[in-house]
Amino acid sequence: MLVLGSVMAMAAGAPFPLLAAEHDTVRVAVEGGFPPFNYLDSENQLQGFDVDVAKALCEAAALKCEFVIQEWTGMIPNLLANKYDAIVSSMSMSAERREKVAFSAKYYDSPSVFIVRKGSDIAGTSPDDLKDKRLGVTASTAQEAYAKKYYGNVSTGVVQASPDLYKELAEGSVDIIFEDKLAVYDWLTNTKAGSCCEFKGEDIKNAEYFGDGAGIAVRPDDKDLLGKLNGALEKIQASDVYDTINAKYFPFSIR
Repeated sequence: MLVLGSVMAMAAGAPFPLLAAEHDTVRVAVEGGFPPFNYLDSENQLQGFDVDVAKALCEAAALKCEFVIQEWTGMIPNLLANKYDAIVSSMSMSAERREKVAFSAKYYDSPSVFIVRKGSDIAGTSPDDLKDKRLGVTASTAQEAYAKKYYGNVSTGVVQASPDLYKELAEGSVDIIFEDKLAVYDWLTNTKAGSCCEFKGEDIKNAEYFGDGAGIAVRPDDKDLLGKLNGALEKIQASDVYDTINAKYFPFSIR
């Protein structure tokens, strides 16, 4: 877990006025390995849709935010251990997670999808279609939980991060992967490696596993922070701030 320098969400001409004197400090966790939502650039600086949304929320709520880089499997345990205060890292609001943390309103939505190499002989994406294939998923994700439930008889490889998942598909270590559609969209369309592959089958939506979109997670008893974040989210979605961030990363709305 790495803490980056604190970020003051304050700039000349900012759309939301901040209190000039004091700001509550909020520690915000992101994975840092899930482009285009959160990643480290060539100068080791956090970038991405989640990061920009978090900064905008801090600005709108008059909060001083510190970004903490946290690997995915420890996200919720370390939130509950008080190592940071909020998770803004494309976390789907599944029923299982709602038992552990409190979520804000949805800040974006995305289905899950299967991806194969171009020219693959895989005819479909049912468990029967994949019975002789190797499926890849990322650890501690809603996609892994869904695969365990509905594809339990399919040989499945689990990796620790999405970039590793994409690499395994491109190199042929797995035949098909199951991933968040918006996350893998960037790899498919904006990288040379991703040109190897394509979506397969229909979008998969399941509220039990994938929830009602991505939300910001806080500890269940942190109602004050949750209220501030929800209020800030309403502000940025009502203005042009959210849509400007959206357009920076996607040519379509992900609300």
